[in-house]
Amino acid sequence: MLVRAQRAAGDVQQIGWQTMTESDKAIDDRLQLAVQIARQAGTLTLNYFQDASLEVEAKADDSPVTRADREAEQLLREAIEDQFPDDSIVGEELPDRTGSSPYRWILDPIDGTKSFISGVPLYTTLVAVAEAGEPLLGVIAAPALAELVYAARGQGAWFQRGEEQVQAAHVAQRNELSEACFVTTQLDSFADRHAAEAFQLLEQACSITRTWGDGYGYMLVATGRADLMVDPIMNIWDAAAIAPVIQEAGGLFTDWQGNPTVQHGEGIATNQQLLDAVLAVTRRFPKPL
Repeated sequence: MLVRAQRAAGDVQQIGWQTMTESDKAIDDRLQLAVQIARQAGTLTLNYFQDASLEVEAKADDSPVTRADREAEQLLREAIEDQFPDDSIVGEELPDRTGSSPYRWILDPIDGTKSFISGVPLYTTLVAVAEAGEPLLGVIAAPALAELVYAARGQGAWFQRGEEQVQAAHVAQRNELSEACFVTTQLDSFADRHAAEAFQLLEQACSITRTWGDGYGYMLVATGRADLMVDPIMNIWDAAAIAPVIQEAGGLFTDWQGNPTVQHGEGIATNQQLLDAVLAVTRRFPKPL
């Protein structure tokens, strides 16, 4: 099957004419849906964003959750089940769904709920599809900022702000930590990991340090606005959409030991030039057993 060289702005970009295998088409079809429903779920969250009457509950791990989280995930799940009823689904807020196909959707309807409930626009909706545990595609949507970045294996990473033309996303090419912008999600998570010194060392080494965290921090890295993102604690739904976006933008997503995986509950996103310097810090703090 042949695909068109370029689709309309706001749709998923395809570069060049290429022959698609059955597997390629399966991924492309899922990427189309992932982009569409990430936008839709993000739009739903805006109905509750900065709403003083929104009730916030505490989950078993004491993290916050709201009606917006659950409704956005339900929207995502219903669309997936309608179009790909045989696919599995795992999400942060609702029970897992086991399917018969090799594909598994991994969802985080509001990544950065603490930002969301504080009225801060740096939260995202994350949608990923994996096969055999390996993410094939990912979407990061920041609805309050009208920003979107997405990628599928071998298709590059693509960024859109508002109604502007879709453009290729690339990580920055800085060579020295002393010139780099380092972002992370939450400072006390380093202490929770018994790695507070890791944060201190990275902060001292870098030019700029900010907590522009959660999925939005990884979007900043993928689009070259930040140089490295380091998280000491992550869930699979935090990481799955991130890895293909960073990789297709020319960067690397690894655990703290340099392994390219989303399964180890931690993450580093940066370019090839900076990774060794970052790992020189993080490798000193192996994950507690």
